[in-house]
Amino acid sequence: MEETSISLIISVVALFIAIVSYFQSKKPKKIQAPKEFFNSIPLQLQAYERLVMLTERIALPNLISRVSQPQYTAKEMQMVLIDNIKQEFEYNSSQQIYVSRVAWEAVRNLKDQNMITINQIANVLPPDARATDLNKQLLEIILNQKEKDIHAVVLDTLNYEAKEILNR
Repeated sequence: MEETSISLIISVVALFIAIVSYFQSKKPKKIQAPKEFFNSIPLQLQAYERLVMLTERIALPNLISRVSQPQYTAKEMQMVLIDNIKQEFEYNSSQQIYVSRVAWEAVRNLKDQNMITINQIANVLPPDARATDLNKQLLEIILNQKEKDIHAVVLDTLNYEAKEILNR
């Protein structure tokens, strides 16, 4: 009886292994391309290029010249500027996947700083101020900055990192 029990146990184990093997072979296999087939450098460079364009588009002098509406009130112009910055940023937010955390943080800080500056200047203008008053104040602040403005720092960061990728 002992030999029969051992034979039965071995048969059950063998059957179990056969069933597991069968189901393993039927499972779809993940096919992974070798790393040589996927080169992310073009995607990274394209992301840096798009972020440079975003940085240029939301730089206050460029933004003002592109969306200025002299017939607007200062409050209306404030909303146009803020909405434009938000739209540009949201449109390019997927690029953060391909760039360093430092680069993405720099772009995000530029967006935030520009929005804060616009809101602060708009809030100190008189209620009857025109869009031209807001635009003039914003441009004066930028021109009177003693140190390098954040726009230039962000561009330097993006350019440096893109060149590092090219030199790999």
